[in-house]
Amino acid sequence: MITRQLVAALVLLFSFHFSSAEESKFYSFIVLDSKNKEIKMSDFKNKTVLVVNVASKCGYTKQYEGVQNLYKKYSAKDFVILGFPSNEFLGQEPGSNEEIQKFCQLNYGVKFPVLAKVKVNGTEAAPIYKWLTSQKKFDGRITWNFNKFLINKKGEVVKRYESAKTPEEIDKEIAGLL
Repeated sequence: MITRQLVAALVLLFSFHFSSAEESKFYSFIVLDSKNKEIKMSDFKNKTVLVVNVASKCGYTKQYEGVQNLYKKYSAKDFVILGFPSNEFLGQEPGSNEEIQKFCQLNYGVKFPVLAKVKVNGTEAAPIYKWLTSQKKFDGRITWNFNKFLINKKGEVVKRYESAKTPEEIDKEIAGLL
């Protein structure tokens, strides 16, 4: 016969397992850096992460400067920025991964990881972007370059910003999660 204590313990165990699995979905993804080396999102557990789809030939490209400033300001406080180049919007990221890296270094002194080029919409979208764009309250297609997703230390998307929202405008929200 199963005792009430055993039932309660099992319920608690299963509840923890399922809530932990939901919280950590972000950490299950593996992406490629600009040299096609795998980067595990699990390496960013307990860090605040800003995911940005970037492009070198866009009206919003100047946001690289502000994004780099956020990285410089908060990277010592468990904050990471991941730039995902995408060429989906009027071909505004036509370069190779190597060319993108050179552009970011020469023009903006970017130190945060700018990863391998990906698709962010549709059936060919990178799995991480399929997940990001399916989150409640933050779902829907990426509308343009420099859309941003803010992810808390539990791996949950807590905010989505459209392209026009500058890094300077989101600074306080990032600081609030650190």
